Amino acid sequence: MEHFSWFTLLGLEKYDHVLSAVLVVIFLTFAAYKIRTNLAKQGSVLPDEKLSLRNIFEILTIDFLLDLLGGIMGSREKAKKYFPLLGTAFFFILFANILGLIPGFLPPTGNFNTPVACALVIFVMYNFYGFKEHGIGYLKQFAGPVVFLAPLMIIIEIISHLVRPASLSLRLFWNMTGDHLVLGIFTDLTHFVIPAIFIALGLFVSFLQAFIFTVLSAIYISLSIAHEH
Repeated sequence: MEHFSWFTLLGLEKYDHVLSAVLVVIFLTFAAYKIRTNLAKQGSVLPDEKLSLRNIFEILTIDFLLDLLGGIMGSREKAKKYFPLLGTAFFFILFANILGLIPGFLPPTGNFNTPVACALVIFVMYNFYGFKEHGIGYLKQFAGPVVFLAPLMIIIEIISHLVRPASLSLRLFWNMTGDHLVLGIFTDLTHFVIPAIFIALGLFVSFLQAFIFTVLSAIYISLSIAHEH
């Protein structure tokens, strides 16, 4: 099923997912700049009296995401160490998903290349954090607790680690593709009322998929830096 995209008018349909991702990055950069400027002008960490861009990001960041990651990793202080990566992944995927709900735009995460790129970044980084925490001893996690089972455990662990980025990317891709497809079908069938229901559902799915991706990424990092192996 084909969907209209503004980039098609410019003859750039082949790069739709790349240009859409760039729009998301520009929006997040602008939001970060505005929030930082707002904090610098006020000279205070008190929240704005009215609903603002800063309040929305603070609620998602401090009241929700940081507490959640702190619960997974054992403490908020430990979560703060990895928050730049996990927070960026959450907000990029969230707004990339939401972009697909705006008429004339396709979600970058609806193209398989984008979820794969996100998943590979997490894969590389959680292994990097593992080596940074344990040094070469990180490889002991692949051998398991029993020496004579080490050859078998190494094979199992390697397969398990390779499946992780595939699982992250496929879950995100298929869910967002399916959500956008359903929204497009019902929008074509009826242009009033019914599409609004699926837009609301799309917002929920967009948030849920960003949430799941971030939680799983946090779990992978937590496992790689754990000392209980």
